[in-house]
Formats: sequence, structure tokens, C-alpha cells
Amino acid sequence: MDEKLGKFIDDFAQLVQLAQSGQHRVRAGTQLLTTLTEHLAVPAETLSVVVEEIPPHRFVDADILMAELAAEDGDFRLVGIGGGDQRHHQSLSDMLQQSQFFPQFPLSQPDYANLAVGPDEQRQAVALGLWLFSYAGSPVAVLQRDANPRYGRQMASLEVVAGDTGSAAAFLAEFRRRMQFRSVLKGQIISLIMGEYGPSAAGVTFHARPALAASEVILPEGLLQKVSDHALGIAEHRASLSEYGQHLKRGILLYGKPGTGKTHTVRYLLSQSEGSTAILLSGGSLARISEAAAMARALQPSIVVLEDCDLIAEDRSFGHGPQPLLFEVLDAMDGLDNDADVAFVLTTNRVDMLERALAQRPGRVDLAVEIPLPALEERVDLVNLYARGIPFSPGAIQDAAASTEGTTASFARELVRRAVVAAAIEGVPVADGHLGTAVDGLMADGQALTRSLLGSGPVDADGFGAPGFGGFSSGPGPT
Repeated sequence: MDEKLGKFIDDFAQLVQLAQSGQHRVRAGTQLLTTLTEHLAVPAETLSVVVEEIPPHRFVDADILMAELAAEDGDFRLVGIGGGDQRHHQSLSDMLQQSQFFPQFPLSQPDYANLAVGPDEQRQAVALGLWLFSYAGSPVAVLQRDANPRYGRQMASLEVVAGDTGSAAAFLAEFRRRMQFRSVLKGQIISLIMGEYGPSAAGVTFHARPALAASEVILPEGLLQKVSDHALGIAEHRASLSEYGQHLKRGILLYGKPGTGKTHTVRYLLSQSEGSTAILLSGGSLARISEAAAMARALQPSIVVLEDCDLIAEDRSFGHGPQPLLFEVLDAMDGLDNDADVAFVLTTNRVDMLERALAQRPGRVDLAVEIPLPALEERVDLVNLYARGIPFSPGAIQDAAASTEGTTASFARELVRRAVVAAAIEGVPVADGHLGTAVDGLMADGQALTRSLLGSGPVDADGFGAPGFGGFSSGPGPT
């Protein structure tokens, strides 16, 4: 017999004997099980695991608090769990049971995920890691996992195991208490987004707070102040409202043609609401309204912005029942406590569609404000605003404004841009003639579609143009 073949047969025979004797169970070391048993001073496989689920948008908060709670024990450890993809598919309880027989879960380095904690800040959060520490003098172990729909986890979680159930319960009670009052989301401007696997798996996007002066919002006299007083000023009279049994939550509807300045007005409100949490919803993310309302209540003072609500006035595709999604929006508004310092700001290009829905759910919106097409004086102000630093004469600006009746604020911005582009193409400084040429070009019959896209096209039978798609951005300009 070949010497190498004989050695192989001998080795294989030893392997079979080892497997039959069960010695591999001991030799495997079951590192996860051994480590937990040593830490907890109790056979870990005999203990119950308590699971605390965490919404994906609060996972960063949970990561921050876990690091703080563990660090209160100077001897804490943070380790990872190896074993390939299997570790992602099994609970901590399953891992402990299987570790008695199979060497699948050796300790390793923790997994991390880069997550936003602000518009320009990120944090390396523990995506999969095991915290080993003592809480109130008792050893506790917590397996921290992020949400990962690829592995069937729509929610993040903490899996807690302790030598006695009382220690696990006390730790989780303290964790929940801190989560209730602290969040990186508080005072931020965020938009809720739809995830690839549905709204439950979606997260948030942080936005920088706009810097916008009242002089940069061109509306009829007194209109901006009226909106601002209702959205932001009412909260200053909390005590009086409470004394007389009146609710603090409020709803504002901004309506008008696309391009008149509804979103620009919202941006001004956000710029003036330092310290308030703003939650922005639009399009499909309006399906997360119940979640947004709960967040707004927890993170108040808050502003919830719902853009282009007309798009969901009769839309049942995102809802969870026979009623339109807009009714879920209105029900979420109504579900907040009266003392909730939350302002809902709705925008629409089709007030006719929204009016029917609001009539069936009265009392949610207590101020409706039309953002109208700019009058002559306002068009002059708009051209001046967008032409800052450009040497147009007052007469040229007046003529441009007079020739563009029925146009929007977006139109004024495009007018100035075209004048600058024309001068750049000619290779000469911008002059009055370029502004006049831009007016003639945009007001020509052949530019009807362009004017419509800027919100200045022909109106329909209801008095409004075609519905438009709004959206929050950090750049200037009305929508």
C-alpha cells in the first residue's frame, strides 16, 4: 500500500473515532459559549435571552447609549462573533444552543457600520458586536445588531442575557429611559426615506438648516409673518393655551401654483426654528406619517412638513386599508396629544383635491394660506433678489417685471439666469439688453412649455396648473 495513502487512512480513522467519542465538542472550545459562561458565572446555554427591538432610525442612538452604559464598568469588553453568514441568520439563543455541539461561533473583531449623526458627521456604530460588562454590580452581556433586511432583520436589536432575569430587566429599563429623552435626531432637520425593502427598513437623511432672511422670501405684505406666527409663534404662548384648555398642536396648509414659493416659505420657517426638530416627508415617504408623528411627539418642539399632499389625496396604494393615505396623514395629526408642540405644514398645488379630503376630516388644519402669483411690485423685488451683484438698471428691472405678468418666482430666477448665460456666450459683461432679450425669449409663444415647467403656464379649469413635485433642498429658490 502507498505510504501516503496509508497515513491518510490512519488519520481518517482517528477523525471518525474523535467524532464518535464527542471529544470535538470539548476541543471546539465553543468560544462564544465559554466566554459568556465565564463572564456570567452561570452556564450561558441555560439562560433566557431578552430581545429589545429598535427602529432603524434610532440605531445610532442605541449605539451611543450602549457605549456609555458599558463604559460605566471600567473593565467592559466589546468583541465580535465569527462564523460567516450563519451568525447573521441566528439569534443569540440559537448560537448558544448550537455552540454546545458545533464550533461555529469563535470570537473575532466587531462589525461596524458608518452611520450619519448629522448633516456632516458620521459615527462608526457597532453593527454586530457583543458587549460584556457589569451593570449595578451584576454581569450582563448584550449582543448588538443593526437592521439588515438582507438577512430578514427589519429592526435593529439588543439581545440581553444576564445571570438573573432581574439584572437584564433593570438594564433594559435604564436603556429605555435614556432612549426616551436623548437622540441625535433632536433639533435636526431630517427627511424620512423609503428603503429598498419597504418603509420599516428605511432610515433618515440629515439636512443642514437653511440660512434664510425674511427679505429673501418675496410674498405679499404680512403674509410671511402670518405663517411664521402660526407655525412658530404659537408655542411661545403655551402657558396661556394650556390655562384655557386649548391645543398647542397646529396645522398649516400652503397652497398655490407650482413655483410661487411654498417650499421657499417652508425653508424660511426651518431657518427660524433653531432647536426644533423638523421631519420632512414627500412622495412615497408620506407612508411613514405615523412614524413621523411619533417621532415629532418624542422630539418636540417639532415641525412635520408634508409636501405635495394632493398627490396622495385619493391614493390608496401606500395605505394599509381602504382609505386614502391622506386620511392616515390627518388621523396621525389628530392622534397627537393637545399639548404636543408640533406644527404640521402641508403644501399642495391642487387645493381642490385636498379641500375635499379636509372637509371629511375637519379640524386638523387650522390655517390655510394661499401663496399667490407675485404682483408687479413683488416681481420687481424678485428680479432684484436674484440679480444681486448684477448691474441691471432700475428701469430695466421695472420693464422686465411689467412684461412678465402672471409668472412665478421661479420664472424670475430663470430670467436672470438666462440674461447671465447670454452675456457669457457673447463674452461681454451682463447688461440691460440681456435682461430684455431674456424676457422676450421666455415670454414668446414658442416658450409656453418652458413657462409651464416654471409654474407660469396656462391654468386649468380649477385655477391651478398641473401638479408639481416639490422637495426640500439646501439651495435657494422657490417651489
